[in-house]
Amino acid sequence: MKLSNLFEKLYRRLLSEKTKERSEQIILWIALASFILHLLIIELINFNIISIHEPSNLLKDPIAAIYTPFSFILVYEVYLLIYYLPKSTSTYISKQYEIIALIIIRRLFKDLSGLTLTPDWFNVKNDLQFTYDLVASVLLFYLIYLFQIQRTKIYRTDNHSNKQNSSIKKFINAKKWIATSLVPVLLIIAIYSFFNWCSGIIQPHDTNAISFKNINNIFFEQFFNILIIADVILLLFSFFHTDEFHKVIRNSGFIISTILIRISFSVTGIINNLLIVSAILFGLSIFFIHNQFEKRLSTEIEESNEI
Repeated sequence: MKLSNLFEKLYRRLLSEKTKERSEQIILWIALASFILHLLIIELINFNIISIHEPSNLLKDPIAAIYTPFSFILVYEVYLLIYYLPKSTSTYISKQYEIIALIIIRRLFKDLSGLTLTPDWFNVKNDLQFTYDLVASVLLFYLIYLFQIQRTKIYRTDNHSNKQNSSIKKFINAKKWIATSLVPVLLIIAIYSFFNWCSGIIQPHDTNAISFKNINNIFFEQFFNILIIADVILLLFSFFHTDEFHKVIRNSGFIISTILIRISFSVTGIINNLLIVSAILFGLSIFFIHNQFEKRLSTEIEESNEI
């Protein structure tokens, strides 16, 4: 009982509405300060006031400075993902999709700073990647829009028994415990990734630094690994709450979608974009079919009540 009360206090402290609003303000100020600092460093390098041996592309063009504040905003988006985990599964999954879409948008800012604008557009690797990311970002935006439409559809209002209400409460508590545990994990990975990121920008050839090639993946690659574990635990807990076939398939499908997103971090080029688009398309398809099940069951309940 004491452990349960401790988790409840931690949950209220770490994932309350007040903490969310305060975190948003802090992140926005950090993002603004980091943008100005990044621009300042680029100008100092351009005027040879400071010297960095073979600086990365992020320190060569002012456009690339947008990459830095976007990174902090993305960390806040991950916090929002954790925040919505106990409240709504569909909102939680939607946040995953929004995060991966924003990662591609962030990557576009980096790609923009390295465009060569030659007649051989489709033969230049960086320009080709920019094209892939541009098309993928539009597709993802539309797929997320369709997912949001499905998320607002509610076909059944169940009258739960006391036993069902008890199982629902236990499931929500399990989600709260998982969300509370994810917050310190988020902070630890974010701090660790930030220092490695700085090292990778300033000393891109340092053997201990993360390579610039993989700089888009740091933090998110590790966090999505943990997210998959959390999703599997939630799936197992959900069996205590419901054994309805379409809900089990929906929850399992969402895990597969998350795994596909995680796999996308290990590949580059068009395969990366195809995996991300496929992940969200798969999740959307599963959710759409789930809602058709709900619609049918709702119709059956209405017809039985009329008899």
